[in-house]
Amino acid sequence: MSRQGQWDSSLEFILAMIGAAVGLGNIWRFSYVLYSNGGGSFFVPYLIAIGIMGIPFLILEYGIGFSFKDSFSNIMKRINPKFEIVAWILVLFVFVVTIYYMVILGWDLVYLGSSFSFNWGTDAAAYFVNEVGGSSNLADASFLLVPTTVAVLFLWIVLWFISHKNVEDGIGKVSKILIPALFVIMGFIIIYALTLPGASVGINTLLSPDWSKLLDVNIWLAAFAQIIFSLSMGQAIALIYASYLPENSKLIDNVLIVVASNSLFEVCTAFGVFSILGYMSVTGGTPMVELVTEGTGLVFIVFPMIFNIMGPIGRILAPLLFLSILFAGVTSALGFFEPMLSTTSSKLGWSRKKTSTILCIIGCAFSLLLTSGISSYLVGIIDSFVNEFGILILIGIQCIIFAWFYGVEHIIPVLNEASTFKVGKIWTLIIKYLLPSVLVVMWVVGIFNLFASAKTFELIIDLIIITLVLVFAVILTRVKQAEE
Repeated sequence: MSRQGQWDSSLEFILAMIGAAVGLGNIWRFSYVLYSNGGGSFFVPYLIAIGIMGIPFLILEYGIGFSFKDSFSNIMKRINPKFEIVAWILVLFVFVVTIYYMVILGWDLVYLGSSFSFNWGTDAAAYFVNEVGGSSNLADASFLLVPTTVAVLFLWIVLWFISHKNVEDGIGKVSKILIPALFVIMGFIIIYALTLPGASVGINTLLSPDWSKLLDVNIWLAAFAQIIFSLSMGQAIALIYASYLPENSKLIDNVLIVVASNSLFEVCTAFGVFSILGYMSVTGGTPMVELVTEGTGLVFIVFPMIFNIMGPIGRILAPLLFLSILFAGVTSALGFFEPMLSTTSSKLGWSRKKTSTILCIIGCAFSLLLTSGISSYLVGIIDSFVNEFGILILIGIQCIIFAWFYGVEHIIPVLNEASTFKVGKIWTLIIKYLLPSVLVVMWVVGIFNLFASAKTFELIIDLIIITLVLVFAVILTRVKQAEE
């Protein structure tokens, strides 16, 4: 692996994996999912999903990556040459995630700059629509949201600067700085939030259990979906990162540390988020049900409204929140970018620097197309399609390929060799039978929900994405492998 290098230590790998896992979804998605899926009772399917999906599949990815120590496409090709195209379809979908993810980070960077003077004013919703995220009115597609365009361009330069270096000098060093900083900043925000008037109202609203919801299959699907997207499962990130590990690494121990850190972060962050929402509800007289929203609405509209009424402490918390989102987002973006970077570099025989430069130029160009006056609308369409349609089914296909065509039993000795915790028959049964079944059900439900209410414009965007992914997957599969 001299071409790509390797981690200086297991700690560097763990921090990079935590960085890839802990992202925007942990900060703004989990609290809403928890609240809207039974509150405290949601922890039952959530913990079960971690136990039968999150941990087993990450163990599989670590084991495959560590055993082969090769690019994703080469691994698939070595199992069966016909499977190489599956690898390219997946890494291209994950590259699409990188493209729109950088736009969301661009919104956050604009808000970070605005948080020092509260440029969003008294109408946070209007500020987001007019200056940062745009609207869903197709007529607005003709102009660019300049602050977002500039922010996205800057962030791609940052991504290139980090990713073009070997993993230990780029991702490794950045993760060692940003991840501890992220945990410290969020820790301060959460602890302070818990002391606010009304914090208990928010937490009680969040955790109030609805046990009847455990009989609703959608709650279980929500829990499994949260684990997949929260841990960046099956996106070749863990597999590629594990391929850079030194010998005698405790693979299973590392999985447990990453999963525990990720879950602890998102649960604690949910407490902080709802403490702040409780404060807004009590001091502003706004019912909690009107404040709770998912994703961008929560972070870019509701939170600025709360900071406006907080007084001096709001001037401190606002920059810290948007800075923490930036740190979480950058480390996740590096994770999303790595599969395409590593796999392309290996296939074409290009240096890491050359590959990173070309892919960053391509990625940046597509990201800039998403900074028009319908930026948030476009991002929402692409996000739903890529995750619900593309990545979900590809995780299931990987599971089947690794378990049945390669033979999951082959990697058990590698996994158990240095690890404190061991895997055996139960893990094998989960990977072979349970996980593929759950993933197929999730995919069918997701596809139905995705297309049941899709508009013509949304279907056109979906068609463009799948066409580009398939065309480039075929081209890259047929390109002759460069000599090592």
